[in-house]
Amino acid sequence: MSFSDLFDSGFKKRNEDHFAAIVRVAMDDGIISDEEKAFLDRLAHNLQIGEEDYKKILTDYQTHPINPPTSYVRRLERLYDLARMVYVDSVKGEAEERLLRKIGVGLGFTPENVKYVVSKALDLVSEGVELDTFIAEIKFMNR
Repeated sequence: MSFSDLFDSGFKKRNEDHFAAIVRVAMDDGIISDEEKAFLDRLAHNLQIGEEDYKKILTDYQTHPINPPTSYVRRLERLYDLARMVYVDSVKGEAEERLLRKIGVGLGFTPENVKYVVSKALDLVSEGVELDTFIAEIKFMNR
């Protein structure tokens, strides 16, 4: 049994919808910059989105529903995963932080505090905290 066989088609669909929502955020200014493209390439790989599906999503991302997590904890989990990806790939820079802020708004964080949430998320990930600590620290910050 392969790794991908462990997940059902619902898992694959959620990953594709999540990826399409991020593409939609990246396209909000009408273009995908080279930095955003590199980020999307890594994200597609990490979400196990094949090349054919990747190309299809890039061309028809608007047909995928935007399903931001309704739970604050789920939003934090997605932010944690994205921040870890940025950190692990050693690509943290202004372009990545800007894209993470856009994604943060798409995940449901307010435009007023998304900069601080993303900055704190990247700091926590760089410290190597586990998910539970990450969630507790972000929640504490937003009191």
